[in-house]
Amino acid sequence: MNTGLVFTQEDGSWLHPGKVTDLFERLVAASGLPPIRLHDLRHGAATLMLAADIDIKIVSDTLGHSDTRITRDIYQSVLPHVGKSAAEATAKLVPLQRKAEQEEQARKAAKKAKQAAKAKVKGKKKGKAKKAARKG
Repeated sequence: MNTGLVFTQEDGSWLHPGKVTDLFERLVAASGLPPIRLHDLRHGAATLMLAADIDIKIVSDTLGHSDTRITRDIYQSVLPHVGKSAAEATAKLVPLQRKAEQEEQARKAAKKAKQAAKAKVKGKKKGKAKKAARKG
């Protein structure tokens, strides 16, 4: 019998949530798993679906949320490997930026050195011209 309820009595009637929670806690304890609340499974499901790039609208509908912001703001968390991947991708950009900055600084320094060398040569030519004018 399809009642639209997730947990029901054998006859399809409503089952008190406390009974489900009690049974779940006993099963978790018997399995040797660390303590986890039944509600944490919702959070985990949302996190896993979002980490698998399932569209947030689908995840939100699956969880019965009225708005995708609820899913994103309350249930979505970062899985360690997802967070690590994001950090690594960001870190890869930093050396590229540093390298680009270093190359720009090197170009500017080379340009300044070239200008200084030209000015020095020009200065020597002017000095020679002045000496020649004094002698003449």
